[in-house]
Amino acid sequence: MHANNGTVRHAPASARVHGLRRRMLARGCALALLVALPAVHAQADDARPWLDTSLSFEERAAALVSRMTLEEKAAQMQNDSPAIERLGLPAYDWWNEALHGVARAGGATVFPQAIGMAASFDVPLMDQVSAAISDEARAKHHDFLRKGEHGRYQGLTFWSPNINIFRDPRWGRGQETYGEDPFLTTRMGVSFVRGLQGMDPQTGQPLDPKYRKLDATAKHFAVHSGPEADRHTFDVHPSKQDLYDTYLPAFESLVKEADVYAVMGAYNRVYGESASGSKFLLLDTLRRDWGFDGYVMSDCWAIVDIWKNHKIVETPEEAAALAVKNGTELNCGSTYADHLPVAVKKGLISEAELDDALTRLFVARMELGMFDPPEQVRWAQVPYSVNQSAEHDALARKMAQESLVLLKNDGVLPLSKDIRRLAVVGPTADDTMALLGNYYGTPADPVTILRGIREAAPGVDVVYARGVDLVEGRDDPAATPLIEPQYLRPEAGSTERGLRGEYFRNKDLSGTPVLVRVDQQIAFRWDRGSPTDNLMARGEAGPDNAVPNDGFSIRWTGQLLPPVSGRYRIEAAANDGMRLYVDGKLVLDHWEDAERLRADSVSLDLEAGRAYDIRLDYYENERDAAVRLAWDRPGAKPPFETALEAANSADAVVFVGGLTGDVEGEEMKVDYPGFAGGDRTDIRLPATQQKLLEAVHATGKPVVMVLTTGSALGIDWARRNVPGILVAWYPGQRGGTAVGEALFGDYNPGGRLPVTFYSADEKLPPFDDYAMKERTYRYFTGQPLFPFGHGLSYTSFGYSGLKLDRKRAGAGDEVTVSVTVKNQGKRAGDEVVQLYLAPVKPQRERALKELRGFQRVHLQPGESRTVTFSIVPERDLRVYDEAAGRYTVDPGRYEVQVGASSADIRASVPLEVATR
Repeated sequence: MHANNGTVRHAPASARVHGLRRRMLARGCALALLVALPAVHAQADDARPWLDTSLSFEERAAALVSRMTLEEKAAQMQNDSPAIERLGLPAYDWWNEALHGVARAGGATVFPQAIGMAASFDVPLMDQVSAAISDEARAKHHDFLRKGEHGRYQGLTFWSPNINIFRDPRWGRGQETYGEDPFLTTRMGVSFVRGLQGMDPQTGQPLDPKYRKLDATAKHFAVHSGPEADRHTFDVHPSKQDLYDTYLPAFESLVKEADVYAVMGAYNRVYGESASGSKFLLLDTLRRDWGFDGYVMSDCWAIVDIWKNHKIVETPEEAAALAVKNGTELNCGSTYADHLPVAVKKGLISEAELDDALTRLFVARMELGMFDPPEQVRWAQVPYSVNQSAEHDALARKMAQESLVLLKNDGVLPLSKDIRRLAVVGPTADDTMALLGNYYGTPADPVTILRGIREAAPGVDVVYARGVDLVEGRDDPAATPLIEPQYLRPEAGSTERGLRGEYFRNKDLSGTPVLVRVDQQIAFRWDRGSPTDNLMARGEAGPDNAVPNDGFSIRWTGQLLPPVSGRYRIEAAANDGMRLYVDGKLVLDHWEDAERLRADSVSLDLEAGRAYDIRLDYYENERDAAVRLAWDRPGAKPPFETALEAANSADAVVFVGGLTGDVEGEEMKVDYPGFAGGDRTDIRLPATQQKLLEAVHATGKPVVMVLTTGSALGIDWARRNVPGILVAWYPGQRGGTAVGEALFGDYNPGGRLPVTFYSADEKLPPFDDYAMKERTYRYFTGQPLFPFGHGLSYTSFGYSGLKLDRKRAGAGDEVTVSVTVKNQGKRAGDEVVQLYLAPVKPQRERALKELRGFQRVHLQPGESRTVTFSIVPERDLRVYDEAAGRYTVDPGRYEVQVGASSADIRASVPLEVATR
């Protein structure tokens, strides 16, 4: 088990779940079971022993596999496994996402992005969040089943968490991780997996001894963190010390402690082998050394890379055979289905080897209860009402609060609610994308930072101006103000506000709409999921949520009511097709697919007091969907000038900027200055925003900077000149509420940086170099802009009485560390007490220091608390010895450091370690 303070306590192997599965599913077990079941073949075709709950899951799975043809077996080893009607086997798609909430499956609670949750340094809170996510996942799955739906993002096998090490701030997918430190990543990852799979966070035991709640997937195994553009081709050769000390520990812990049921291979090669077909990684390390006995899957289309890009083999059938032989049972893609039968016929792999792999996959599905009566499965009873419940919304708010990191405060914060006027400027203040990051669901009522500020101080006059685009050269539809509801009505004479929306189950607006409703504004964004709810309005998408995930269309009609006479610029933006009509005339026409949100506009002279018929047609083909209707009214000033006017008119300014998932993310196809393919080529604040920030500062008004980001930013100028800086990350559906409360003092921020913030001019190691030297706080010898673990509070804390229960320890001895922490200020607040271990005179090159314990404590003014940690040298001081080919504990003196960050050490004591 693991203690809530972040200290590791491994569960004994005998206590880990599903012992029968572990005994039965050694390599070759499937073949043995098939041989042992001759009676199955002799039974009538309508006999289905795989539905017999008196048999073991392994026996049932083997019986089912034995009835399949070679081609059927291969098809069942791909993510979108088809139905086999003659066996009564329904279709199943293994592809589901739950990085920070159930993703791409319609309405779901959206928690802060993973990097933000890591910033909370709060394992018990992560226990609650992951349990809530798994509740929603189970409820949604069974709701889909009741409707006869078996598609992507509707299952029980989730491809989360991402436990790669965020070694370089330029990686666009670093936002998906728990930061740069293996220990923090481990603790957050173990908690997340246990919550998803239905395990008690204290004991590590399954809450149901028979059925798993969900399957979690540890990804991407291994040594994977960019560059995104090269991930299908590069070959990583880290030192074995970096491999075992940095890149593998979190994966090992998730296997041994959390019993993670699935592991996803990466795209890249490691030591010349494809990570999704590596004997060293999958057979030797994962299964033999760590005892993993779940299933391994490839990243999507990574098996194609084996022959097409890595050129390890020449043909797809060779790639498929190699991957299965080396331990990858499930293929995201179609290589297995298309080419494994050919591989068997060519003698590249035996059908028995496919049987073994496929049996593992069906055991997994059976242990989730997919083949048993729902009334027998505890998790099938989770009510749908948990989805987007008030309790989960409150939990999202709590996690958003705890994720906030106060980087700097020269007394400007908290803001007074007695100020007359507050200017909010910047490109992410009123942008829902700034809340979401990537891999997200659809929140019912997302609170932007602008809204959160207004709600936190209703007596303050809050003026808003976006000011600039997110980045230079980006065609940014979000820059144009939406057409407000009061200027739209669904039909002549109506007192309702908005436009009449007709939703169709096809792309050509044909037939009878499955949903008709009035939408107050046209500002929708759906991330590869169902438009059952949207980002701007509540509402079910017709009977039984009848609007499909892809291939739908919408027609909005009504009247436009211009408030003043003059020349208007009306803008429509869509991904994919859109057409705009005004008074029956087609004025914009882009009726084709688009890779991203694309905007176009028309300028029209409109008269106040007159109603203009307006119609917007839209269709969505596949994947991401978005549509907006906006305008620039007559006499509108340039956005930059408007922002400066707002700042000059106010008593204080909140600048909200940084990044969104539109510019940093996974293998993106668009590049901007400072960004390439989702990664960053420049860690500074984008130039457009820096110019606005400096201009606002020049007004002389007090400025507070709120950063939305998934990674570290080189904000040197802001650190020197801006008196208050708050990092919000991508804070989820209640992020705006959390930020507003923190700015006005209703919440005291206490989060900590899970990554090092480097100076803008810091010469970082080459991005494609996976050596850890000069990377992260563990190896960086320079001066960080803000160190790992840093975070301020509106109160202050003192440390005293650091002591060890022994000053000398052997490798296997447990050492108890205790320290007293006191709130010395006048406000209640949270302190994250951090324990680091540092070798005094290291015998080899190794980390300068390493986090080995943390605990977030809430203290009232004047309150003290004694915090304890456990150290076991063979666990906490081990280092990989390349010459010996194993971990070792070097004898000698170490420093036990306790403090408020990796650089803010408040107390330290020596520990002498003797390995003999």
